[in-house]
Amino acid sequence: MVIDPNFFMSLALDEAWKYQGLTYPNPAVGACVVEGENRLLSVEAHKKAGDPHAEVYALQTAYYSLTNDHAILDLQSSHEIHQYLLENHQGCFENCNVYTTLEPCMHEGKTPSCATLLSALKVKKVYIGSRDTNTIAACGIEKLLDNGIEVQEAVLKQECDALLYPFQKQLQKNFIFFKWAQRLNATADDGVISSQESRAYVHQLRDRCDLMVIGGETVREDRPTLDARLIDGKAPDILIYSREKEFDRSIPLFHVEGRKVYIEDNLQRMQSYKQIMIEGGAKMFDLTRELVDYYLCFIAPSFGGKEAFNAAEAKFEFLNIQKGSQDIIVWMKRK
Repeated sequence: MVIDPNFFMSLALDEAWKYQGLTYPNPAVGACVVEGENRLLSVEAHKKAGDPHAEVYALQTAYYSLTNDHAILDLQSSHEIHQYLLENHQGCFENCNVYTTLEPCMHEGKTPSCATLLSALKVKKVYIGSRDTNTIAACGIEKLLDNGIEVQEAVLKQECDALLYPFQKQLQKNFIFFKWAQRLNATADDGVISSQESRAYVHQLRDRCDLMVIGGETVREDRPTLDARLIDGKAPDILIYSREKEFDRSIPLFHVEGRKVYIEDNLQRMQSYKQIMIEGGAKMFDLTRELVDYYLCFIAPSFGGKEAFNAAEAKFEFLNIQKGSQDIIVWMKRK
C-alpha cells in the first residue's frame, strides 16, 4: 500500500512544533525516514541550536532500526553521527525516502551539511516542505539533484512555511508571540492553571527568549519571578509596560541575576530584541494585537477562577495542537 506523502510530512511537522521557539536562533524542523513506500523508521526534530539537525536525528534512529547497531545511539554530536553513518551505512538507505519540513542545509558550520550527508548515503528520494530562504544554508536541493537524488518539493508547503515563519521573522526583524494559560471555562486568573509539564515547557521558552513583556498590573498583583528555574535555564530581560514607574523592589523578578528590567510606558524596546514572549491577560492581548505574530495557549482540563479571558473579538487559525500529559497546547495566528 502506497501512503500519501502528506501523511509522513504531517508527522514531521507535529514533531517539529514540539520545539517551536526552543531552537532559536535556528528554525524548528522535523524529519522522518521511511523504508520503501510505507515502513516508518523514524520521526525526529531539531531540538536546540548546536544539536544535530532533524535529518541527522532521523537518520540516526532509522539506521538503528535497519541494522540494530546500538553503537550509533550512544553518539550525540552531529559530527560523530555524520561520520559513523558515512563509515558504516553499507547502502542501507538506498531504498529509503526522507521527509523534511525544510530544505536540507548546505552550510558547514557547527554541524556538517545535511544535503551532503543525504547525498553520500544515496537515499532514494527526499520530500521537502519549505525552501530555505537563508542564503547561508540554502542550495541543498541543488546538491541532492547533482548527486542523483530524486527530490519532490512543496509537500504541505503552507503548513511547513507556517512552521518556518518565526525563523524568517527573526532574520528580518523579530518574532513576537503571546502566551497565556486558561481553564476550560476560559478563566485565566486565581493561581496556578497549567500542569508542571506545561510550566517547564514555558520555562524552556523563557530560556530561549531575549525579552519578556508583561503588564505592570500583573507584576504588582502576582509578584512573579519570570525566570527559567524549572529547567535551570537563563532568565530573559523584562519589559514592564506601565505608566506608573514605582514598583515594590522586593518583587522577585527584580532580583534575578544577569537580567535587565525596563519599566516603560511604550513598547519600542522590543525593536532591540529578536525573540520576544509576551505574557498577560486580556488587556495586554488587546494592547499588543497589532504586534504579535503567533499565539500560544495552554488549556487546562479544569474549571475555576473568577474572570474569563475576555479580550476584544478575535478569530484564529490553528497552526498546531499538541496534547500534553495533562494540558492541550495550541499554536495559533490571528486571521
